[in-house]
Amino acid sequence: MFESLSDKLQGTFRKLGSKGKLQESDVDLALREVRIALMEADVNLKVARDFVNGVREKVRESHALESLTPAQQVIQVVNQEMIELLGSTESKLETAPTPPTVYMTVGLQGSGKTLACTKLGLMIRRGGGKPLLVAADVYRPAAVKQLEVLAHSQNLPVHSEGTSVPPEDIASHALDRARSQGFTHVILDTAGRLHIDEAMMAELERVKERTHPTETILVVDAMTGQEAVRVAQQFHERLDVTGLILTKMDADARGGAALSIRSVTGIPIKFVGTGERPDALEPFHPDRLASRILGLGDMLTLIERAQATFDERSAREMENKLRTASFTLEDFYNQLQMVKNMGPLQQLMEMIPGMGSAMRQQNVEVDEREMVHIEAIIQSMTPYERQHPEIIRGSRRRRIAAGSGTSVADVNALLHQFNQFQKMMKQLSSGKRMPKIPGLFG
Repeated sequence: MFESLSDKLQGTFRKLGSKGKLQESDVDLALREVRIALMEADVNLKVARDFVNGVREKVRESHALESLTPAQQVIQVVNQEMIELLGSTESKLETAPTPPTVYMTVGLQGSGKTLACTKLGLMIRRGGGKPLLVAADVYRPAAVKQLEVLAHSQNLPVHSEGTSVPPEDIASHALDRARSQGFTHVILDTAGRLHIDEAMMAELERVKERTHPTETILVVDAMTGQEAVRVAQQFHERLDVTGLILTKMDADARGGAALSIRSVTGIPIKFVGTGERPDALEPFHPDRLASRILGLGDMLTLIERAQATFDERSAREMENKLRTASFTLEDFYNQLQMVKNMGPLQQLMEMIPGMGSAMRQQNVEVDEREMVHIEAIIQSMTPYERQHPEIIRGSRRRRIAAGSGTSVADVNALLHQFNQFQKMMKQLSSGKRMPKIPGLFG
């Protein structure tokens, strides 16, 4: 996410920091590079120009060049200006005074609207709500079936009436059902088109008139850049859009849509989609995203993901095992599953301050396939072998390698590193100095 833009901005600020004392000409040169980086990231021309001018003015007003750490002060100004550009504060979904709350999602075909509806329903349920998803797209082939399959995979209820009933009637019937059956939220998956046309807009207006949604949420593909901004403007003019979901943010190395859309349209970004997984929908935090772009990390999101994955009792048990050096391969496997539930490893690394940039500079990439190999090796062991890896000798190692589709050398490497890890834990638990061990579990 924002890899290209982030690398260029961080490179600019590294050069600025290496100068020590800064002149105004140094800042002007750095801001010129920032503007070029924004333009290459497909940021709107006026937005990029206003952003750079705003930074320049605030650097002067704050007398940043006169401070003891001028480069850091300039970066702080850029960070604050970027937060304002993205929307300053988190914009949460509104709820109706009396249930059900209706969220009407709109957008073009291919933007990820149906998947976004499922993710939104899952998020609402986790928050204690009872959502009802509504298949109101009667035009796109298999659109109703797609929503049903995605929703049912997460045990979310769907209201559908096939493709012969007008969408506004389907939405109205779903609202009646929600009132009678105690649903707290109704999420409308409306029809999209390959491009905006009058028939689609008129239909969406009829659906909105019948259901009076609390939020009209536009789902746009972040990878389309300035096209996403143009689409948002057109939808907003007709439907008075109240919020945005930017999908495919995990695949957007440029970031032009996210950095332009709020400034140009005035519509707040509510959520960002960060993957295909049903739970890969994050509330949009302008300050956290600005920190990620500038290489300052996003520890708050990382902590929230960890808290949602690891319960307190399990954490205490694991801490005790580490302290007493009784951590087994079974424990390691369980921890590996929990870490995987937090999201892709590469994405997690990007949240650690400076880690993403350092990995890219050294051409280091997290290979998820290595985790698959480790899982396969451990799964090919018997429960007793996982608890007592010291008994795994020649014949057992050959059996495990054959069962996991790996080599004996791979099994040897895992066991060796785990043995080193256990020695390190024993030294730590006895108060001795930690030994230097290259690369835990590869």
